Amino acid sequence: MKELLNLYFIFFKIGCCTFGGGYAMLPLISRELCEKRGWMTEAEIADYYAIGQMTPGAIAVNVSTFAGMKRKGVLGAVFSTAGMITPSLIIIMLIAALLSDFYEIGAVRHALVGIRAAVLALMAKAIYIFIKNGVKDWFTVLVFLLTLLSLFVIKIPSVGIIVLAALAGIFYGRICAFRAKGGKRK
Repeated sequence: MKELLNLYFIFFKIGCCTFGGGYAMLPLISRELCEKRGWMTEAEIADYYAIGQMTPGAIAVNVSTFAGMKRKGVLGAVFSTAGMITPSLIIIMLIAALLSDFYEIGAVRHALVGIRAAVLALMAKAIYIFIKNGVKDWFTVLVFLLTLLSLFVIKIPSVGIIVLAALAGIFYGRICAFRAKGGKRK
C-alpha cells in the first residue's frame, strides 16, 4: 500500500505542474521516474508518450497510467492516474466557483503569461528528449525530416503521418531482419 500511495503522490506532484499539457510534463515525469527513482528509462517514457499520443485521452494521464501499470500492475495504474488528475479536478472546481471574477484579476493574467513562457521551455526540453532517444540512425533521421516536411509544408494530418511512419518502421525492420539472415527467405 505504501508504494501505491507513493505513486499517487508522485503523480499528484507532477499533476500540479500540468500547465501546457502532456508534452510540457515529459521532463518532470522523466526526472521523477528515471533520474530520482530509476524505475524506468527515458526511452520507456518516450515510448509511453508515443503510445499515449495514439490512444484516447490526455497524454499525461495515459503516461501516468502506463507508468503505474509497469510499476505495480492495475492498482498502480489506478493510483497513478488518480494522482495525475486530482490537482486538475481541484483547480477546475475552484476556477468554476470563481470564474466570473477570476480572469479580471491582473495578477492572474500576468501569472498565465509567465506560465506560458515556462511551458514553452518545458516543451523544448521534451522535444530534445524525444530527439535524443528516437533519432538514432539514418532511417530515423529520414523519418524525422519527412515528418517535419509532412506536418509543416505538405500539411498531412498527424494520424496519417503516424500510420505512414509505423508502416515505414515495420518495412525497414523486415528489411534489416532479412539482411541479418543473409538475404535468405524461409
